[in-house]
Amino acid sequence: MSGLAQRAYDDAVLVFGGVYSNAQALDALFAFAQARGLPSRRWICTGDVIAYGADARACLDRLRASDALIVAGNCEEGLAAGAGDCGCGFAPGSSCDALSARWWAHAKAQLDADARAWLAGLPARAQVTINGRRLAVLHGAADETSRFVFGSSPRRVLAQEIAASGCDGVLAGHCGLPFTRIVEDKLWHNSGALGMPANDGTPRVWCSVVTPGARAGELCIEHVALDYDHAGAAAAMRAAGLPDDYARALQDGIWASCDILPKDDAKAAGVALNPRMLTWAPGVSELDWPRAADAPALAPGK
Repeated sequence: MSGLAQRAYDDAVLVFGGVYSNAQALDALFAFAQARGLPSRRWICTGDVIAYGADARACLDRLRASDALIVAGNCEEGLAAGAGDCGCGFAPGSSCDALSARWWAHAKAQLDADARAWLAGLPARAQVTINGRRLAVLHGAADETSRFVFGSSPRRVLAQEIAASGCDGVLAGHCGLPFTRIVEDKLWHNSGALGMPANDGTPRVWCSVVTPGARAGELCIEHVALDYDHAGAAAAMRAAGLPDDYARALQDGIWASCDILPKDDAKAAGVALNPRMLTWAPGVSELDWPRAADAPALAPGK
């Protein structure tokens, strides 16, 4: 993987990750971006373009043709290297371990040498500046692509991770659940997964829009839930012979396995999330969405 990529933005930015080879969800993202006037030069992808779904090559080609800033997830790293699994560290014999073996083989079969070379050239991380805030863009944890960081992670863990990034905040992916935490005036934001529901009992998928605020250092963070052709995505998975467990998850909004989830997040399965607009500004030192019901809202999400 290549080194640090850098960009600066002076307008709203679309943030997404975990496309997971879900072409129908990617269609919805493109339509949303067009409706909001968000050109691909203002898109940030936190990795795992390829994973569970039916259309690995189609999703790769479509994003490759865009001007999005894309960092490598563990799936990109593993596929580029010809690895035997996704590198998530699933416990041997677990549900996630067994299911991932099938979609991994399907994804590998769709990629030729040119596609793998493109994946190998993705940056391992990036740094962006928005309204004076320096944000690290990465996939999992600050020092390890495949390590999970959740919204329920202890406060000290989030503080350590953000400090390790060397920036004012972090835009990350990997865990599949949308959340925003502000800890000691520093940000950790996960837009959620575009290609798989948030285990909240609805088939919606997630992205976010980060917009410079009126004051210096202020960012408005909108968690966005997208409706899309989830039935078509599930049918494509079944037609490709992929695990029906994941196809069902696209439709009922409940993950096939919660092996990786901390207890607090597992307990929240089936509880529908409400899209939200949040603000991170000087003086906002603590915030925890969606866990804290009193998180300050600027306006309802779209």
